[in-house]
Amino acid sequence: MLFNSYIFIFGFLPVVLIGFYQIGRHSHAMAALWLAASSVFFYGWWDLRYVALLLVSIVFNYSAGYLISRKHPASSTQHPAHHLLIAAIAVNLCLLGYFKYANFFVNNLTALTGSAWTFAQVILPLGISFFTFTQIAFLVDTYQGKVKEFNFVHYALFVTYFPHLIAGPVLHHKQMMPQFQHPDTYRINLESFNVGLTIFIIGLAKKVLLADQFALYANPVFNAVALGGEPTLFEAWVGALAYALQLYFDFSGYSDMAIGLSRMFNVKLPLNFDSPYKAPNIIEFWRRWHMTLSTFLRDYLYVPLGGSRKGVPRRYANLMLTMLLGGLWHGAGWTFVLWGGLHGVYLVINHGWRKLTGSDGSATGWRAVAGIGLTFVVVVVAWVPFRAPDMAAALRMWGGMVGANGVSLPQGLASRLPEFFSMRAVFEGLTPLTALATRDVLLAIPLGLAVVWGLPNAQQWMSRYDPAWKHRLLFGIHRQCKGRKDTHWRHQLQNHWCR
Repeated sequence: MLFNSYIFIFGFLPVVLIGFYQIGRHSHAMAALWLAASSVFFYGWWDLRYVALLLVSIVFNYSAGYLISRKHPASSTQHPAHHLLIAAIAVNLCLLGYFKYANFFVNNLTALTGSAWTFAQVILPLGISFFTFTQIAFLVDTYQGKVKEFNFVHYALFVTYFPHLIAGPVLHHKQMMPQFQHPDTYRINLESFNVGLTIFIIGLAKKVLLADQFALYANPVFNAVALGGEPTLFEAWVGALAYALQLYFDFSGYSDMAIGLSRMFNVKLPLNFDSPYKAPNIIEFWRRWHMTLSTFLRDYLYVPLGGSRKGVPRRYANLMLTMLLGGLWHGAGWTFVLWGGLHGVYLVINHGWRKLTGSDGSATGWRAVAGIGLTFVVVVVAWVPFRAPDMAAALRMWGGMVGANGVSLPQGLASRLPEFFSMRAVFEGLTPLTALATRDVLLAIPLGLAVVWGLPNAQQWMSRYDPAWKHRLLFGIHRQCKGRKDTHWRHQLQNHWCR
């Protein structure tokens, strides 16, 4: 059940909202149970078979967390709580690994050894990465003594809460539990409801009117390249830019819809998307793109690996490993590993440049514009393997983007140019782009970029209503440290990679 589907908007959502507030007038506990049960129903709508998997995961992790808390965690690695934590995390990672990477492992092993192994195709359960990472964070937070409340219904709601199941954010126990405990959550608040509805509509428009439209320009190019086509310069950049905009508006739209839906229930989700294409460098990009995942990878992978505390070479190695694993988290394929590796290289270069020049990353005027442009281009280049079905297709796309397959223009555009500038159009043999009016492409991409770079995002539009969890605090800190050489406050930002 997708957020933009009729059954969700006109069926599921009104029933759950009315039931939540009606039940909440009599019992907060029952209202929380209603929302948790509705979230499980939402999950089961995709595939009923995996509801049992979700429920078993919830019971297991709740029990493990409760036992860890009762063991009075200590810093010693010999403490029983530490052993429980490691065992519980291992079980979660094994579960995730089986469903997400079993086919990838067997296929690569078969190709490497030339054997004829057969393995039943494993269907990836919806949202397994999000509810697994959410629960791993809960276990670690419990071990560190940050978890104080063990209400099972609230915990089940925390994990299954339907606004975050499709595309995040990755949630933390401390962000959600106080909200589920607060009495005002269960009483309808017209301001909060209207704020949520407005943000949901903005996100829905991004998804339906923008993301889905750019998919019409990106898919023909990537589909043709997947079949062996070699795009020319114009075709390749149309496909790459259209996909970059499709993915941007799709993720931005779902992030807005998640925050908007949650505000309708008087619950604030953490900000997960903050105009990343406006970032003047790749470090800032990762503070703005999938912010809760960036925080999770930083806190639970990069920092435990040693972060920047063990010297510059180790720091760069930690960055690379974190991004490679982050790429693999997005999908079981070498193209995702390549995407993560590229961003690892970008981050290493960015950090190295800062160290060499003594810069803190701030820029104004033409330097900021140049930084935004360069960051956007390298991000678009990296999106190619993220979208391509295999390495060969990615290489063909990159070849087209550097002009290795020619620089011919579409017939409609070439015929309007003087003969000296026009080039032979060869679209006919590659993609269905001949059925696509050239004017549409040439207008849509610049307009999409104008929206990305020229308009405020939904959180900025609605900032007076503090739409996301700790939104005002996060941006208040950012304003305080902007332009200052002292980076103390910068280190308090939620998504800092340099800790």
